[in-house]
Amino acid sequence: MLLAAVVLAGGAGLAGCGGDDKSAAATAPPDIAATDRGKVRDGGTLRWAVDSPPATLNAFHADSDATTDRVAGAALPALFTLDPAGRPRRNPDYLRSAEVVRREPAQVVVYRLNPRARWTDGRPLGLADFRAQWEALSGRDRAYWTARNAGYDRIERVEQGRNDSEIQVVFAQPYADWRALFTPLYPKSATAGADAFNEDTRTALRATAGPYAPGGRDKRKGTVTLVRNPRWWGERPKLDRIVLTPVSRERRPAALADGRLDVAEIGPPEVESVRVAAGRGDGRAAAFRRIELRRSLAPGYTQLALNGGRGPLADDQVRRAVARAVDRTALAEAVLKPLELPARPPGSHLQLAGQPGYRDNSGALGRQDAGTARAMLAEAGWRPGAPGPGSAGSSETEVDAAPGEREDGAGRTGGTHRALPGDAQVLRKDGRPLTLDFVLPKGHGAEPLRTVADRIAQMLAAVGVRTRIEEVEGKTFFRDHVASGDYDLALYSWPATAFPATDARPIFAKPRPAPDGSLTVEQNYTGVGTDRIDQLFAQAAGELDEAAAQELMSRADARIWAAAGALPLYQRPEVVAARPQVVNAGAFGFATPRWQDMGFRR
Repeated sequence: MLLAAVVLAGGAGLAGCGGDDKSAAATAPPDIAATDRGKVRDGGTLRWAVDSPPATLNAFHADSDATTDRVAGAALPALFTLDPAGRPRRNPDYLRSAEVVRREPAQVVVYRLNPRARWTDGRPLGLADFRAQWEALSGRDRAYWTARNAGYDRIERVEQGRNDSEIQVVFAQPYADWRALFTPLYPKSATAGADAFNEDTRTALRATAGPYAPGGRDKRKGTVTLVRNPRWWGERPKLDRIVLTPVSRERRPAALADGRLDVAEIGPPEVESVRVAAGRGDGRAAAFRRIELRRSLAPGYTQLALNGGRGPLADDQVRRAVARAVDRTALAEAVLKPLELPARPPGSHLQLAGQPGYRDNSGALGRQDAGTARAMLAEAGWRPGAPGPGSAGSSETEVDAAPGEREDGAGRTGGTHRALPGDAQVLRKDGRPLTLDFVLPKGHGAEPLRTVADRIAQMLAAVGVRTRIEEVEGKTFFRDHVASGDYDLALYSWPATAFPATDARPIFAKPRPAPDGSLTVEQNYTGVGTDRIDQLFAQAAGELDEAAAQELMSRADARIWAAAGALPLYQRPEVVAARPQVVNAGAFGFATPRWQDMGFRR
């Protein structure tokens, strides 16, 4: 689930804090140049930029990536797709129906498959595929290198229904998010053995069942070509082929202007480069003016993580104070308004505005208030005072030595360090200054993060908290800092999901002692969690009444706010640059792409 991307909560009565507040929620619809199929030209090749070739074609493999997901979306069955509000919808190309037919003594789900649905080898989708995928993802056999087992580990058995097109799934434990299962669905040839699952699917799939099928890879260029599936039974895909082409972000605008790409996701730096190039007076300006920018809000948010596993932030009072010093609205406006997108900060860690059940629970933390933040820090023992024994001097607005590579006390090198001058005297406790290490990735595309970090540093300086910003190589940012807990503050993003009880649980699960004495943190890199939050997630995952499950998730979210381990700052922007002729493709937001409708305007 992890997205290293562009890019901080207290007590009784937490459920429902903040109110529903749907009317003020910031939403943005998909921006895909939606066009009726009758106005889409038949044929053509769509060249779509990706970050890298897929490490595997198995979306459930531990090495899967965004390109893997794109191939799977076009070439494999999705029993449920997501609408623009992030609600799961039955996909009639594969399902005639899917429903819970029994709750007691065990939950039973019956899938009635579209009998026309077939793999490219001619075999109909059926029991063998469902059973093999369940057994591979159940977690019982550690030989399978799986990225996740959630949901599949609750299944007791998968069996034939009344006919070959009916699959019956019996659960050992109730599972509210059953619609998340078997999407994508792989053929048994890809999941029926660990070798096939782990290795064979890295480069090829023996059978697929989507509107497109993998049509070859160019190892030198890194491209993956998807071609029309001749056995496809649904509406005929408009394009002859889709070529997924690795192109670095900074080179995408020029590739679009030169006609070497048709569609590419870009970030704020590339948006600015398109604007600058289009405004120039040279001969290429016209080519950049023909690039359309399609904008929406991505299904994910950028957060400020506060590491509760070490240092001053191990004190929940200090975490809450730091969080309340940060003006989330100002940060959201700074990032999103220049892109002409709604700029209201998320009110939930578990759902985004517009999703069913979304509720603003930020009231469990309290509004941004520098005065309150200072008072909370004073209560925790952090007060203005003279430097302690052995300190370098009395100035509280010193800046570290000039930015550059330096070695820290552990003998590490590689980070760029900056300490910003403060607007107030730095607070101290027992002679120690309140200084927090703020870690960021560096490299192209990280400029917006640096801007956000600088603004946060200024907000914290105003209440007496000094930050020391360290910029590290992007490839080591998570591994060596976030995942290892070597930070006080960090900026990174999480994807949103239609199934928060399942997908968000590892992010907020309370760290537990392992047999070797270490802590098992799952994906909770802040180390902040409580038994009650875990209980609420568990109850929601087993609650088949949708409204009751949403209420449980809202109560969990309010407690996550109060724990102040993570502060959602803004929903991530999704900007896609495309040639004007490209239709039914662009910034999809939550919505699942409809691959067979993509193409070029007549």
